[in-house]
Amino acid sequence: MAHADMALNDELALNAFLDGVRARAVRIACLQVRDTATASDLVQDAMLRLTQRYARRPADEWMPLFYRILRNRISDWRRRRRLESIIELLSFGSGDDEPGFDCADSAPGPEAQLLSAQLAGRISTAVGQLPTRQRESFLLRACEGLSVAEAAEVMGVSEGSVKTHHFRALSRLRELLREDDPGWEDFHEES
Repeated sequence: MAHADMALNDELALNAFLDGVRARAVRIACLQVRDTATASDLVQDAMLRLTQRYARRPADEWMPLFYRILRNRISDWRRRRRLESIIELLSFGSGDDEPGFDCADSAPGPEAQLLSAQLAGRISTAVGQLPTRQRESFLLRACEGLSVAEAAEVMGVSEGSVKTHHFRALSRLRELLREDDPGWEDFHEES
């Protein structure tokens, strides 16, 4: 019975911690992602991960663990957004729009969605044609946002090797995309 009481007390303490940190965490996340709904989702995910993985840790460790988890969730979100932004820039950006112009209905129409999907497919196919090390370097650096040192550690190679593989990957991707669409290089250089 004593063990059950201790588990209930731990659960109550964790719930009290989460209730107390929620509003501050959403404000912090919102400042970084600039969207309340996204910030709330990231905070909720961080709370779930803390509960699943670290609930049995001492209560004084919860705060730093929670904010480390939240920081990592925000970093993951930024990496995904960075890739989405690259695809949007390549498929929609023509340089004609004024910076900061916000349409009432900013959702892309069917034609734009099709072009975006086609471009994403072309990029995916081109990345798939890269040699293994170049592909790995490109994905770690450009898509995952890892530093040269972090990518080198993951790949088990020197930082210079990561730089070389990444440079070659970018060069090869330009070639492959230009072969697929000769106007791509001109468009990319204007953007």
